[in-house]
Amino acid sequence: MKLYSWNVNGIRAVYKKGFLDWFRLLSPDVLCLQEVKAMPEQLGGLIEELGDYHLVWNPAKRKGYSGVATFCKTKPLATHLGMGIERFDIEGRIIRHEFKDFDLFNVYFPNGTSGEERLQYKMEFYDAFLDHCQSLRAKGKKLVITGDVNTAHQAIDLRNPKANSKNSGFLPEERAWMDKFISHGYVDTFRMFHPDEPDHYTWWSYRANVRAKNIGWRIDYFFVTEDLKEKVDNSFIEPFVYGSDHCPIGLSLNAK
Repeated sequence: MKLYSWNVNGIRAVYKKGFLDWFRLLSPDVLCLQEVKAMPEQLGGLIEELGDYHLVWNPAKRKGYSGVATFCKTKPLATHLGMGIERFDIEGRIIRHEFKDFDLFNVYFPNGTSGEERLQYKMEFYDAFLDHCQSLRAKGKKLVITGDVNTAHQAIDLRNPKANSKNSGFLPEERAWMDKFISHGYVDTFRMFHPDEPDHYTWWSYRANVRAKNIGWRIDYFFVTEDLKEKVDNSFIEPFVYGSDHCPIGLSLNAK
């Protein structure tokens, strides 16, 4: 299976920047989008143009904000929106799909840059999400987790770690949660193939020339539980696909 994930920062905006051409060329088995910022009825003919895909949409209650969507060639066995906690679920941040051999999470984790209150919300979301995943694993579930985590894990994952050590996205407590998450048996698949390579990023500021100079952050991930690690054939980043301040990431998984 070829799975892709992309924070599009507005699906209507990326639609005008070659999204359909990219999608048709790849023909992915699954595409997870974050920050779609729209309701399905606002997309005109886009959904029809994507072809024979099963679409699941989880918009935020607040219009023009957040939201995730997944396009699947094969209809999942079941689909679940959110994680059963209203103050998180109203922001449209999670879809979970049940497939035969694994469950797939499409997640847009909160951003903590707008102040202490949102940083606290982000950290509480992190903890609740880990608890939710652990409860599923206790039932025997194998998990694939993808999306915009909004934190660079290690110094290798952003161009200017020292300058950003007091900024949300690279704070000690955010990085500590990433350590905790991985210690519970969630594998950062990109680092399976590129363990020590710098300069691999998935997000760049819109400021002039930042992306051209590759001054970025790796904040979008594909994680798998350790019981799926041997099924991972490849995990990669597509930095030369434009249309958003993020680029797509992909996972090749030998499972169905």
